Amino acid sequence: MEPRSSGLQRLVREMAKFGAVGGAGVLVNLAVFNLVRHVSDLPVVRASIIATVVAIVFNYVGFRYWTYRDRDKSGRTKELTLFLLFSAVGLVIENGLLYLATYGFGWDSPLQSNVFKFVGIGVATLFRFWSYRSWVFRTLPARETVASAESILDRESSQQQPAPRQRVP
Repeated sequence: MEPRSSGLQRLVREMAKFGAVGGAGVLVNLAVFNLVRHVSDLPVVRASIIATVVAIVFNYVGFRYWTYRDRDKSGRTKELTLFLLFSAVGLVIENGLLYLATYGFGWDSPLQSNVFKFVGIGVATLFRFWSYRSWVFRTLPARETVASAESILDRESSQQQPAPRQRVP
């Protein structure tokens, strides 16, 4: 069993890495959203969905290869399926708020669209953090972690043992 502060420190590091990838993803999301709005006549929510999908791809790469690189890597198909499922729920949360603001309240100026896009991203991020760490990028079971560590130690100790001395007659 690990000390409580060690688990808390690991959670804080995980949240910081998740936040760094997520923060970069927010910038990608908002940049693509505003670019699509600027160069096309697509409705606001469609532009937002395109931007969200681009950010989802960006975030998967960041989460898998940086934030959660030490997590269980078996079952990549299942991992990707769950990631896309939970990302789709986040997409609905994020863009549902934008849809409500735009079509429910008529708040469609560029500033209002960006504010509600940002708020939607924030609410969806809380859901995504919980779901990704709970279901997608799961920690290795303790048994597997201990067995893995023991095999590494066994290899290191066998490589570092000096050759037996021979007696010279």
